[in-house]
Amino acid sequence: MAKIVELKEAVSLIKEGQTVGISGFLGVGEPLELIEGLVEQGTKDLTLASVVTAYPGKEIGVGRLCENQQVKKYIAAHVGTSPSAQKEYFSGNMEVEFTPMGTVVERLHAAGAGLGAVLTPTGVGTILEETQEKITRNGREYLIYDPLKLDVALIKATKADKYGNLYIDGTTKNISLQLALAADVVIVETNEIVEIGEIAPDDVYIPGILVDYVVQGLTREEHNKMMGDLWSETNRLAVR
Repeated sequence: MAKIVELKEAVSLIKEGQTVGISGFLGVGEPLELIEGLVEQGTKDLTLASVVTAYPGKEIGVGRLCENQQVKKYIAAHVGTSPSAQKEYFSGNMEVEFTPMGTVVERLHAAGAGLGAVLTPTGVGTILEETQEKITRNGREYLIYDPLKLDVALIKATKADKYGNLYIDGTTKNISLQLALAADVVIVETNEIVEIGEIAPDDVYIPGILVDYVVQGLTREEHNKMMGDLWSETNRLAVR
């Protein structure tokens, strides 16, 4: 059974130098409260894994960790939406391991499934050949990537029951399941904590056996208002 904890206790489990995977895409589906807690804690030298960096227009979510100079290495498809991540990268303070989005997902999957490597044609003929081994199989060239094992996964859920079963709404699922399978410790920020049985079995996206800790975040209404205010503030919902 997952343990329901306060935010400070949850982020205290993340230690200097660990590899942390974070769910979400450009702010949507990101565990924003957990990230802010980690910023406040100030844990340094993190290796961060996500599909992309921050919400464009304002540093929230994963961009805040770069802004606070807590990230030693970033594994993602790009850092183009976070001014702080770009600054850290171009200054040499942060290494970026550029990895295509789908390859990030497959590397996490490989770690969770106990596979030895990922073979993908994505990136063949690009600068990725400078860092990845290339092989030929059945007349086609592939790049080889190691599995992406995580010390900690931070995941955003819509609902969590007291066993840790998670309902995650729509596209906010993102890479959450792959993160949960690849991590030693899984910490979830949820809009709502419900009793066991209140999430229908067919609606469980991540089973509680994969979840270690659950934190109550903003309610769904609070979260929606926060994101709506953010989109309005940064003019991302402007009508043309």
